Formats: sequence, C-alpha cells, structure tokens
Amino acid sequence: MSVRNFFVGWHRNRYVWAAVVLLAVSAGAAVLAKSAPEPEPPDLRAQITSRMRTILEQADPGQHNHAGHQPQQVADAPARTPVICGVHVYGHEPDTATVLADVRTVYGYHFCGVAEQDRPWDVAVKLTGPLIMDMATEPPGIQVVEGTGEVRFVDRLREMFPEKYEQLALKEALTESEMADLRRRYDAAAGL
Repeated sequence: MSVRNFFVGWHRNRYVWAAVVLLAVSAGAAVLAKSAPEPEPPDLRAQITSRMRTILEQADPGQHNHAGHQPQQVADAPARTPVICGVHVYGHEPDTATVLADVRTVYGYHFCGVAEQDRPWDVAVKLTGPLIMDMATEPPGIQVVEGTGEVRFVDRLREMFPEKYEQLALKEALTESEMADLRRRYDAAAGL
C-alpha cells in the first residue's frame, strides 16, 4: 500500500476511526469508574463521639452534679455559661450497629469544664467520669458512675458497665490529643 492510498483510506474512514477511538476511551472510563472504591461510610465512632459531646455540652450544668462537686457550685455559674466537654467512647450497643441511628447505648468517659469568662481551666468547675448514655430516649439519658457512702465507685461501675468495658472505664480517660482539643476549646469559650 502506498502512502497516498493510506491517507486516502484514512480520509474516507476517519469517522469510523473517530468512533473506534471514542468507544475505546468510553470503555476505559467505565472500567476506571467501576474500579474506583466506594466512598467510605462515615466513621461511626467519630459520629458517636460528636453526638455524645454535643449532648453533654447542651445539657444544663446542673445535670452534671457529680465528681465531688456540690450541685450549688454548678448551679451558681452564670446563666448560659458554656460547658465544654471532651469525651472518649469505650463502646456501644448493639455492637453490631453500623449507623448512628441504630446505636441504643453508649459507654464512655467525659471530662467537662464550666467555661466562665476569664476563668482558667485549672480553677474551673469540672465534671468528669465514666458514663452511660441512653441514645434511645429523647433527650438522651445520661447516667454518671458515682460511688455513694454505701457503695464504692468501683463497685458501682461494675454494676452499671458490661464486663467488656469495666477495665477501660477504670483506667482510660482522655487521650493526649483529646485533652489538648478540650483545653483549646475551653480556653476559647472562656475568652482566654
């Protein structure tokens, strides 16, 4: 075949060649689109953590009267004083839940500070300890583990928490990064 015949043939069949090229490009794009990973579902633990923190920060400070503080200390805080919380989730039930709407109970830890204006963290009223949050009610129920005169804290915790979370609740609080985030958020809320 001469060069002239090749170009003449190409000219006559250019629409066929253009269709072949478009078809090949389309097929390649379809293969790439199908092989692209599905977007990851939102991280359930992060959603639980966010929801738990929001619930605690929106609760009236008087609902947090525990951890050795007299109810009056929290109640005397000026109205609308923000409560800033750090939370750590130990687990949830059912543990097979894959979406937040299916989570009924959360086991975790909270560390909150009542952010009065210009009051440093070191002298702020703090609310802390293991807790159980009932997500099946509206508003969600909050049970804080507390010892009483008759029942030691450890015994009360063992009564309230499933065995698989007991040891976590006895030794785990906030991680360094969770604590740093809490302090940063507290300082901003207290105007420091």
